[in-house]
Amino acid sequence: MKRSKKIYLLLGILIVTSVATYAVRQYEEYKEKIKEYQGVILEIPTDSVKALSWKNEEVNLAFHKDGKWIYDEDEEFPVDEEKINEFLEIFKELKASFIIEEVEDYGQYGLNNPICTINLTTDEKSYEILVGDYSIMDSQRYISIGDGNVYLVKDDPMNYYDAVLSDMIDHDETPLFSNNVTRIQFKGKENYNIVYEEDSGKSYSDKDVYFAERNGKSIPLDTTRVNSYLSRITHLNLTDYVTYKATEEELRKYGLDDPELTIIVDYTTKDEKGEKVSDTFILNISRDPEERKSAEKDAEEEKDISKEKEITAYARVGNSRIVYRIASDRYKDLMKASYNDFRHREVYFGDFEDINKIDISLEGNDYTITSEKKGDKRTYYYKEEELNILDLRNALDDLEADSFTDERPTQKKEIGLKLYLDNESFPEIRIDLYRYDGTYCLAMIDGEPVSLIKRSNVVDLMEAIYAIVLD
Repeated sequence: MKRSKKIYLLLGILIVTSVATYAVRQYEEYKEKIKEYQGVILEIPTDSVKALSWKNEEVNLAFHKDGKWIYDEDEEFPVDEEKINEFLEIFKELKASFIIEEVEDYGQYGLNNPICTINLTTDEKSYEILVGDYSIMDSQRYISIGDGNVYLVKDDPMNYYDAVLSDMIDHDETPLFSNNVTRIQFKGKENYNIVYEEDSGKSYSDKDVYFAERNGKSIPLDTTRVNSYLSRITHLNLTDYVTYKATEEELRKYGLDDPELTIIVDYTTKDEKGEKVSDTFILNISRDPEERKSAEKDAEEEKDISKEKEITAYARVGNSRIVYRIASDRYKDLMKASYNDFRHREVYFGDFEDINKIDISLEGNDYTITSEKKGDKRTYYYKEEELNILDLRNALDDLEADSFTDERPTQKKEIGLKLYLDNESFPEIRIDLYRYDGTYCLAMIDGEPVSLIKRSNVVDLMEAIYAIVLD
């Protein structure tokens, strides 16, 4: 009895060993069917595709082409045709690095339950591409194209087809403004124009090219500030849309039937022939109507809204039917479009080297600083003694507006300067600085109130002058 048990036991071991050996041989034979493959497995001309759809864990999207690309479920959806072409470009010439032939188990490549199924249709043929697992070892993706094989491809379809509907919308674009703006118009909360003029002779600084049109006058603006504002428009990043087919009712809902501010930018661009052409960009912005009413009421009641909560704001390009939600800080930045937001903050904003003489009135005494220019170098003198003008120059540069004002002075004058310039249109500028309170001085330029500046900076100017005249 014991002997028969041993025989059965040995027989069982033999069977298990034989099965294992057979499995190993089969696995080795199976492995031999994986081989390198340097060739094109799909060649579908982009223009030939008439329908495209894909399904993944998140979406099931389908588009067809009828002159232009159309979203199957809503013909009003503005399809980004460039994006569609990008998605099709991968199959224009799809190459594989490895091929696995006579596949028996698609599941081990993630193809029994693919993460994405892509369907393309041309006039001649339909294609189904199954996208499987990602091989970390090879840094490539397993796919099946329905020919019985599995391929490893470097150009991963999921770099494109991991997309949802919002990725496919043809968003409104904001232009790049770079010395090509001719006019900026503000309507709504602000109502005035800014024009671009080079070599206009309307400012004593040759860096000034933007001018505000106010009360029949052209007033120079800070070029950096205007360009910074235009850059905010360019980088607005209009992608968070709330509707792509706004009705009149929806425009009212988002406060865009009567925008708080409309910005109209006239600019030039180049056509396909490289010739300069004119164009216009219009941006409408507004906050949520209820928030807007509340803010206007607070302003009327002169409540402090400096610590205002987050703002729900929206934007619309021209007459586009797409309405976008924009961030609270972006809204606030765009609403900073007043004349004061673009003005020069410096009391004197020209080049110091353009000053050929300075008359100074300080504590009842008058002083004069002269200069001599040879080539590009200017030397300054006080009573024929050559000066190191750096401290005075820095002190003058530091005279900047903390705020702007129309108030006229009521206290004593701290210091007066008359700057004589090498400029036929602006031969001189008069700057008078009056005490305002313990913190500020009031700056008058050519007899008109302009700004409040820190008194500490005025003291620095006075000390720089005393260092010259009392030395």
